[in-house]
Amino acid sequence: MHTFNSTFIELLVLLAISITVIAVSQKLKLPYSIALVVVGLVLGLTYIPFLESAKSYITQSHVFQSIIISLFLPILLGDASIKMPVSHLKEQAKPVAALAFGGTLLSFIVIALLGYYLLKLPLPVAFTFGALMSATDPISVISIFKSLGVPKPVVAVIEGESLLNDGIAVVLFQISSIYLFTYLEMGWVGLGHGILLFCQFFLGGLVLGAALGYVFSQIIRLYDDYPLEIAFSMLLFFGCYFIAEHLQVSGVIAVVTAGLIFGSFGAKVGMSDKTKMNINSFWDTITLIANSLIFLMIGLEIKWISFSQHWLLALAAILIVLIGRTVALYVSTAPLKGFPASWKAVLNWGGLKGSLSLALALSLPQTFEGRKDVLVLTFSVVLFSLLVQGLTIKPLVLKLGLSQKDGQRGEGPNAK
Repeated sequence: MHTFNSTFIELLVLLAISITVIAVSQKLKLPYSIALVVVGLVLGLTYIPFLESAKSYITQSHVFQSIIISLFLPILLGDASIKMPVSHLKEQAKPVAALAFGGTLLSFIVIALLGYYLLKLPLPVAFTFGALMSATDPISVISIFKSLGVPKPVVAVIEGESLLNDGIAVVLFQISSIYLFTYLEMGWVGLGHGILLFCQFFLGGLVLGAALGYVFSQIIRLYDDYPLEIAFSMLLFFGCYFIAEHLQVSGVIAVVTAGLIFGSFGAKVGMSDKTKMNINSFWDTITLIANSLIFLMIGLEIKWISFSQHWLLALAAILIVLIGRTVALYVSTAPLKGFPASWKAVLNWGGLKGSLSLALALSLPQTFEGRKDVLVLTFSVVLFSLLVQGLTIKPLVLKLGLSQKDGQRGEGPNAK
């Protein structure tokens, strides 16, 4: 009991540190996710006797890593989907669908094959890494875009892509890390089984999420009580996730689908303005706490990752992921007419890798052959992504003239 209490107090101290970092970074007008990673790196490389057991618990404990997946994932996805205006998704349906479906699958295949042929990774490791790197995490990018006044369609595309490709990436990750060997041994029949399993995961999550999203939208019509409706939204997101996982369909797709329905149809038929405001405020707060720990954790991980024999591999992995993103983005958006080159450039460089990729990598069982390699490569790419791409996206936006602040107008179909 004493050990649990002391670890819990240390976790609270780390939470206090991360909230302080967010507060300071807001005053300095810096993306808080990047600031947290930097502070996490400093803490990870510094010996602080009082915090050592909490740092180990956060980065090494299987209990905490499973909490990251099962607690934080529904929170982050639920928050993003409930606030995503469906009208924005509809307006940008073609680019969002092209990137979220075609782009994600292309990115997965390109990164996996390059990892196998160039990095000489075993096939399951290469495909698992490809799946991890096909998810984008736009938290830092979106805050920068909004502060610069980047055209709303660009923000909607990167937000919509991230929301949908998370689910696809998780399904690809599950297939690659668990079933790939079995399917490879089966040859073409195995490929058919893989496609069937993908459809089962994806469509099953879609149907479950739609059904629960609709049911909870009808339930809140009976009440005008925002604390209760907030509780219903929590029940919806966690219920969706765990029921889906129990039924062996995609929990991520289920949460995203339910959140989109609950936040659009549910809000229209069953939420007062007061309820909408309070639900958004509640999820803003919970998401801030979840992100503060996740991004700090990304930095803390450096203590347990050995780069001495892997730095060349890490640099090659970064290059491969950049190539995979570029190929995926330009090929999938090629058929779109009137989609500006400046948008493509910003979306390409803004396809950051973040918390989901690392959380999934950490969730790999110790028995997974190549787990250490996957962690080193994922950590390296996420670090490069957040620190290099995250800090250079603002100059790129300004250079391309996409900022609408100070009387500038963005290029694009709606720009005048």
